[in-house]
Amino acid sequence: MLVLSVLSHRGFHRQVPENTLEAFQAALEIGVDGIETDVRLSADDALVLCHDRVAPNGREIAALTREELAGALGHPVPTLAEALDLSADVLWNIEIKTPRALAPARRVLERYAASRDLLVTSFWHSAIAELGAASRLRRGLLFASRPPDAGSFLATLAAVPALDAVVWDYEVLDPQLLALSAERGIRAFAYGVASRREHESCRELGELGDLGLAGVITDFPQYLLGAT
Repeated sequence: MLVLSVLSHRGFHRQVPENTLEAFQAALEIGVDGIETDVRLSADDALVLCHDRVAPNGREIAALTREELAGALGHPVPTLAEALDLSADVLWNIEIKTPRALAPARRVLERYAASRDLLVTSFWHSAIAELGAASRLRRGLLFASRPPDAGSFLATLAAVPALDAVVWDYEVLDPQLLALSAERGIRAFAYGVASRREHESCRELGELGDLGLAGVITDFPQYLLGAT
């Protein structure tokens, strides 16, 4: 039995565009445990699911309406609520791309908090801290670089009330820091896992139980699920 939770990064987009309802549906069909997606606010205040800051036409997402963004990408762009309506049976990892998107996203997420397993993450650690301890939403911090020392890492964790998870770039995944967060009951996830060997190393960390990885956010969920 696979101990590690497998989250499909922006949906399963091997044959369909990422961050689309089709990609999310494809992920559900291969049996993932969760789906990661990215939330931005468009010029017409829609909570659009799009990773990049700038569209293929060179314009910033924040300067485009949802309809204009769909035209630039060449496919419909779902909203946060449309994605969450797809399934109540998986973990939804919602990455807040900019602080501007936090308040409107929170209003939507709070409506789903009783019926969905939600983990809200961001590289903007201050945005996650703003959710506060009273929020029903579980919260996590994204790390693209290793903190300079254990003390600064622990100070970062302490600054966020009721922190549930830390999400590491695989390249800076450090067992020492995994152990420090685990001692505080904070789960660890990894993203950016690419090769089969890297997936297997994450599987081994998952087998450590509470002291290891809780999950992997991956573009290649088939490596762990055995899907084709």
